[in-house]
Amino acid sequence: MALLVRLTSPGPVLYWSDRVGENNRIFKMPKFRSMRTDTPAVATHLLKDPKACLTPIGGFLRKTSLDEIPQLWSILKGDMSFVGPRPALFNQDDLIALRTERSVHRIPPEGVTH
Repeated sequence: MALLVRLTSPGPVLYWSDRVGENNRIFKMPKFRSMRTDTPAVATHLLKDPKACLTPIGGFLRKTSLDEIPQLWSILKGDMSFVGPRPALFNQDDLIALRTERSVHRIPPEGVTH
């Protein structure tokens, strides 16, 4: 996958997304880059034309979820788990506020001991 990303579009192989984890701590979550490097850091559904932002293999990576394989690093580090709520983007203020109000932000990633 890394080689395909590198050969089909300029820029880094991995995209490091700022995410909100336990206790609202920001951590960097890696994904294989499926969007052009000049794409704004917002949720995909907020982009004016998401398909125009995809790399040549970006649609395939997303459709097959292969872009998410590097997230295993975040699971191994204890920043996130296989199950549970997906970490919010750093700029999803409404979601972060709702999770904080309901104490979801205090739930440690599954299987991680503190």
